[in-house]
Amino acid sequence: MALATFGAGCFWGVEYFFKRVEGVSRATCGYMGGNDQATSYQEVKTGTTGHAEVVQVEFDPERVSYDSLLQVFWQNHNPTSLNMQGGDIGTQYRSTIFFHDKEQKAQAEASKLALARSGKWGQRQLVTEIVPLQQFHEAEEYHQDYLDKNNLPSCHLSY
Repeated sequence: MALATFGAGCFWGVEYFFKRVEGVSRATCGYMGGNDQATSYQEVKTGTTGHAEVVQVEFDPERVSYDSLLQVFWQNHNPTSLNMQGGDIGTQYRSTIFFHDKEQKAQAEASKLALARSGKWGQRQLVTEIVPLQQFHEAEEYHQDYLDKNNLPSCHLSY
């Protein structure tokens, strides 16, 4: 199994999409990229800890490629929207890829460049960060599978 970590707004919607990918065995909501002393939703939601809401994806690279996961990431949020997705506003909702190794970094950078060149977003700049993995803090249990537990549709818009 391999890991990938993505931030694309509210982690409920990000988790929702990745859980439905064939070859993904687990998608876990959590926090990454900030002050490691602050690790609760109550702290992170203030937008002052530096964390992003992320989903850590455990996947079988024999069944799904990292490039395929990147496509899911790019298709399910607006990478031109700085520190917000839809009505969720703050640095905790930023578009970010936390790479686990040099290969993931190279693939993420190549996919971002390809998307920028595709013209899908016109002249708008892709603001997605591609940064090294940091400590992952698993979100509280009530955040895991939130949409499924509450019989809600995804809170993300497909782009």
